[in-house]
Amino acid sequence: MTFNEYLQTKKIDAKRYRKAEPEQYEEFEAIFGQIHPESFTAQKLFLINGIRRRFPFKEEVKSAPKKAQAKPKIVPKPRTGTS
Repeated sequence: MTFNEYLQTKKIDAKRYRKAEPEQYEEFEAIFGQIHPESFTAQKLFLINGIRRRFPFKEEVKSAPKKAQAKPKIVPKPRTGTS
């Protein structure tokens, strides 16, 4: 997994991040290349959350139109002869 792929999984726009914060990007990329992605996440979690808020990744997803869900029919209970 590359650092750009990792950023995409964390919903971070790598291009915008690299352009705005080149020094931090290069530093994190170097660290990421040396350790496991889960360890990187554990070490940089609070920083990653801030980066995600500043550089959100906007996915272009073409979704099918939602179908209207059928409403369940209400079946009345039969009345008993007691009053």
